[in-house]
Amino acid sequence: MTEPVVSLRGVRADLGSRPVLRGIDLTVHRGEVVALLGANGSGKSTAVRSIIGQVQTGAGEIELFGTDRARFRDWRRVGYVPQRTTAAGGVPATVTEVVSSGRLSRARFGVLRKADHVAVRQALDLVGMADRAKDSVDALSGGQHQRVLIARALACEPELLIMDEPMAGVDLASQEVLAHTLREQVSQGTTVLLVLHELGPLEPLIDRAVVLRDGCVVHDGPPPKAVGQHALPGHDHVHPHAPEGAEPIRTGLLS
Repeated sequence: MTEPVVSLRGVRADLGSRPVLRGIDLTVHRGEVVALLGANGSGKSTAVRSIIGQVQTGAGEIELFGTDRARFRDWRRVGYVPQRTTAAGGVPATVTEVVSSGRLSRARFGVLRKADHVAVRQALDLVGMADRAKDSVDALSGGQHQRVLIARALACEPELLIMDEPMAGVDLASQEVLAHTLREQVSQGTTVLLVLHELGPLEPLIDRAVVLRDGCVVHDGPPPKAVGQHALPGHDHVHPHAPEGAEPIRTGLLS
């Protein structure tokens, strides 16, 4: 097995007074594509946000490339695509300007050089947005916004790509573009951690699925064949035709 790029051991996190992560263990090895699955509120987004330092943890250890997250400084090795946000965050900007901001971690004194501009153009090409380079991001559709955010993450040429629900609210055409983009990155050896609700077009790329339920890991292994809230390992539900007061039915790989 290759070296771990991401390692979480016994990580706990609360949002307010509510426990969200209850001691999870998660390891992503170099070159792997790992999907983090689970129903809404299971802790998926909190887990990835704890990795990049956006959520404070109450216990446990997090390492990036073998370094404790608190001491990790080489963030240009990490590309992050956040969940459901607009590309410019309400600030007037062109597509190129937004994607260029992802290159600043590699720029010297904040000034983009020729190699930086080339990387920005290549990132735009990868996501099929080169023809919209000079357009305002305010003129883009939801799927195009998502492509721009992914291009921004790719512009820094990351070794680790973390994406939080990249397919959420995105049309099928954009999903196919994103799947193609991810295949390109994986073929170049990029390590990928994805938060997903459904695997969709990305299913052939997934090496391993880690399923969360109520802030705990309930499955770590091959992706479930049918993914949806009712198919996830450990999901409880009462069958609609069951008698009133019936016990929940256990479904999924761990039932």
